[in-house]
Amino acid sequence: MTATAPTPNVPGYRVLNPATGAVVEEFQTATDAQIQDALAASAAAYATWKNVPIEERAVIVHRIAELFTERAGKLASIITEEMGKAYSQSQGEAEFCTDIFAYFATEGPALTADMPIKAMNGGRAVVQKLPVGPLLGIMPWNYPYYQVARFAAPNLMLGNTIVLKHAEMCPRSALAIQAIMDDAGLPAGVYTNVFASHDQIADIIADARIQGVSLTGSERAGAIIGQLAGKNLKKAVLELGGSDPYVILDSDDVKDAANTAWFTRIENTGQACNSNKRMIVMEDIFDEFVSELTALATGLVPGDPAKEEEGTFGPLSSRVAAEALSEQIQDALDKGATLHAGGTLHEGPSAFLEPTVLTGIVPGMRAYHEELFGPVAVVYKVSTDEEALKLANDTPYGLGGAVFSRNEERAHKVASGLESGMSNVNTPAGEGADMPFGGVKRSGYGRELGPLGMDEFVNKRLFYIAD
Repeated sequence: MTATAPTPNVPGYRVLNPATGAVVEEFQTATDAQIQDALAASAAAYATWKNVPIEERAVIVHRIAELFTERAGKLASIITEEMGKAYSQSQGEAEFCTDIFAYFATEGPALTADMPIKAMNGGRAVVQKLPVGPLLGIMPWNYPYYQVARFAAPNLMLGNTIVLKHAEMCPRSALAIQAIMDDAGLPAGVYTNVFASHDQIADIIADARIQGVSLTGSERAGAIIGQLAGKNLKKAVLELGGSDPYVILDSDDVKDAANTAWFTRIENTGQACNSNKRMIVMEDIFDEFVSELTALATGLVPGDPAKEEEGTFGPLSSRVAAEALSEQIQDALDKGATLHAGGTLHEGPSAFLEPTVLTGIVPGMRAYHEELFGPVAVVYKVSTDEEALKLANDTPYGLGGAVFSRNEERAHKVASGLESGMSNVNTPAGEGADMPFGGVKRSGYGRELGPLGMDEFVNKRLFYIAD
């Protein structure tokens, strides 16, 4: 669920309601002295937090989990105004964070237990899973709570400490998370939010006290952060979005298949990294499928995401994001693509772009290889399973993908060939706190959530006792 559309070029941090275009509140960027204070606090906290028994850390992490649900209504209102997410989806996101923190609080002790290994020359050997130190998290705007939770939860359980730089458009949600961490009982410095500038991010990564960095963001941002991390010999996890294939080989109910595909695509106004951005449909059901999508997309009008009235659609996260997506759509139309519904960018300063259905996308159009981060359903027609798989893999990204068929063996065969970090059969996505999330190719590297989520920023230390 990644932010890859441009972030507004604004001075410092501020809340700009994308449904109205109005600036609601502004926040000051941190001073260099405040950044140094945060780093010092994180390092000092690590010296003691790493020695707190994991069972005691789990008590606090469980309380963090509870607070996300207890405050879900307030948390939802914050991000609905900050980045335009529908209120019900915002509340659901906050409550999902409860699942994530609770999962790691419950499973953490077992996931970090010593792993015995056979010592060929005698003696006793185990691999220990130990914390590594203060970490920097750079988080996006599209899932302001969920993205933080999947980074913070396992690392708090491990005994690492966190310096968190959130997206410039999400200052209120960043502060709301800090309040949860403090109120749950985390010692000072274990989790520290900073309103850092881009230049300050580079300084933080270079600082000897920081031992790793996790970014969820754009491909461009990932290249920059990956370079900085490599230059400073720091471990990095990069989740950089995707253009996931959604392959429908056959269906007994094309209308239902289209309905599922459509509402998967427009969740969070299409601003999810693992959304079904490329629908690949077998030719015998293609026309009916596109017709059903078109009906779902037709006649919608801009609406208030806090109210979610029937027949309305919400804004993208910013005017900049809406204009960028509009340019990608127009490029496709200029080069011969077919517009079946939507496609209109409404006048600013709000960020409303009509949900769109496109076909006829071919190489040479920006939409063929670029990620479309918004409510655009692109549908491709194929005639064989082999053609479907070839098209599915013809992308620089490799995050997730899904394959649907009445014949599970047929879907399994195609899904097994997807070049992706996550592959699903007969479901849009296998999601949950226990399901690892991450990709390959230009979708980045590393994993979050599930047992693999506790296996990134960890010292896998060999501990050997000779006979």
